[in-house]
Amino acid sequence: MAERHEALELDVADPLAGLRARFRVPDGLIYLDGNSLGALPVGVPAAVARTVEQEWGVDLIRSWNTNGWWEAPARLGDRIGALIGAAPGQVVVCDSTSVNLYKLLVAARARRPDRPAVLVDADDFPTDRYIVGAVAGASGTSVARELGPDVGVVVRSHVNYRTSRLHDMAAVTAEAHAAGAVVVWDLSHSVGVVPVQLDAAEVDFAVGCTYKYLNGGPGSPAFAYVARRHQDDLHQPVAGWLGHARPFAMAPEYEPAPGVLRLLTGTPPILSMAALEAALAAFDGVAMAAVRAKSVALTSYFVELVAARLGARFGLASPATAAERGGHVCLSHPDAYPIVQALIARDVIADFREPDVLRFGFAPLYLRFVDVWDAVDHLVAVMDGAEWDTPGFRQRAAVT
Repeated sequence: MAERHEALELDVADPLAGLRARFRVPDGLIYLDGNSLGALPVGVPAAVARTVEQEWGVDLIRSWNTNGWWEAPARLGDRIGALIGAAPGQVVVCDSTSVNLYKLLVAARARRPDRPAVLVDADDFPTDRYIVGAVAGASGTSVARELGPDVGVVVRSHVNYRTSRLHDMAAVTAEAHAAGAVVVWDLSHSVGVVPVQLDAAEVDFAVGCTYKYLNGGPGSPAFAYVARRHQDDLHQPVAGWLGHARPFAMAPEYEPAPGVLRLLTGTPPILSMAALEAALAAFDGVAMAAVRAKSVALTSYFVELVAARLGARFGLASPATAAERGGHVCLSHPDAYPIVQALIARDVIADFREPDVLRFGFAPLYLRFVDVWDAVDHLVAVMDGAEWDTPGFRQRAAVT
């Protein structure tokens, strides 16, 4: 049986252990939900305060030119691009993941006018499926169940939000290209925790959020990637003044900006971008290979402890092989919801997904091995004492 001191020894040997100091993690809290909302990086409050008090409060509109506001979408895009294997000039930060997915899906669809179907995984994140359905309804496109000669666009999540299954990006992209389709990848559950090589995999388009493993804060702006080979004739369906080639000309007709900047639509959220830029500093000097190695070690440790201490009381709803998982692990249980609520009452923050999934996220930059051990210890106590079996924990909250 594993002992707690072994977890402490793993933390001593952890080459990324010092990165925890780059975050504010409340004392006594075991935070296993960084796959939904990342912890607060220590540099964010001062960066946002500076943007509010000096750049907005004193410099006012001059900040667009003197404090880098205007360049923020491209500057942050290149910073994220370095984390996802994209050369400069192919990523831009703007809007939300949903809006960016819509824009890129329409753009991708326009590249294959003779192939009207879009393929999306039935178990993909609901927004992705909703947007595919909306585009299909508006353009006469159909939603396909398998890759065939009528499929022009494939939409796929790199890591499945519910199961944590990690898809082989290079293989899926190559298969789609061989079939005559282009691919739009959703990186929301992989950016910042799984190494991504967009250019090397010859990916066409990608989107992703920044508030999970990138720790940009609630509602932080998303990003979009367009391979350079697709940029010159990219059709942007949500044309706005910021994506114009000459935005201050106030021209009567739309002329798209060169390159990936044509994906911009409206004025960027500068306060959120200030928070995101400061948050990304947490990755300074950190190799994604090391992040992935610790992620695999954390998730594997969790799976092993659950199996050893809880036996068959939970099912493993994620792949058993670590190489096939992203940064979170899902367990299944008929009473998953009240069990998660009982854990939260013990200051172990995990989350629930319908119908029976307990989801545990392991953010390698600030999570420790002892946190994993303690979380499983709490789970054992919850189960042994049937702490979850109360009306209060069974009552569903509006947000879970």
